[in-house]
Amino acid sequence: MTQLIRSVELSPGLYVVATPIGNLRDVTLRALDTLASVDVIYAEDTRQTKRLLDTYAISAPLKPYHDHNGAQMRPRILRDIEEGRAVALVSDAGTPLISDPGYKLVRELTEAGHSVVPLPGPSAAIAALSAAGLPTDVFTFAGFLPPKSGQRQDRLRAFSAQKATLVLYETGPRLVDTLQDLVESCGGDIEVVLARELTKLFEEFRRGSAEDLLAALKDEPPPKGEIVLLISMTGEPAGEASQEQIDAYLREHLPKLGAKGAANEAARKYGKPKRELYARAVELQKSEEP
Repeated sequence: MTQLIRSVELSPGLYVVATPIGNLRDVTLRALDTLASVDVIYAEDTRQTKRLLDTYAISAPLKPYHDHNGAQMRPRILRDIEEGRAVALVSDAGTPLISDPGYKLVRELTEAGHSVVPLPGPSAAIAALSAAGLPTDVFTFAGFLPPKSGQRQDRLRAFSAQKATLVLYETGPRLVDTLQDLVESCGGDIEVVLARELTKLFEEFRRGSAEDLLAALKDEPPPKGEIVLLISMTGEPAGEASQEQIDAYLREHLPKLGAKGAANEAARKYGKPKRELYARAVELQKSEEP
């Protein structure tokens, strides 16, 4: 049987290693080989990275590298490499430098003539895009939008001119405000996919128009976990589910979940307001009573 993790000989340089975004089994074999073989690992959150290392019995030295200590740590990393060490850089989750610290480090190392080696792997943005069902021939990744409403709307209007799928990261507490700004700046019929907790136990995709998702989410507590918001800026309106489709879904779930549960599930699937779907579920339930 092939050994899972191998010790490999690494040249001095920086190894930019993608790590799982949730499911620890998503790590690549090459990433494990590299993490087990480098002289030191620099991580955005050492506690988070230690979980991964402990899972695979990797004991390489672990040090912090993040936005707050980057200026002081970059000279140390440069010195590590100049002294012949192989150094790994990882973020909390996913591919480093994608909405994570690190680009200044990479730039300084390449300007100094040192090797920077990418080890590809998980990325929340790409994982969400692959399952969203939105156009993928042209897309724009924009990370997190500005915190203020006016700035968010300006940014969304600018992206709408690109006629591409826009991929954003968002937090649960800001999600409704961002959708409201999207409706006001780009229209309520624009097609949106919400991807949450990718690769984790409660992974969820919700699809619909910006207006429908906004109405549905206003009735719910802020969603927890990591969120990717995908917006079709192609100018095509969101495809609406027919009433027959929604009724069939409610009828299918009424026996097991009741009117409230069936309405909740339909709201998640179709991005419709829960109150509207609950009223329809009650109607259907009564119509089928003997």
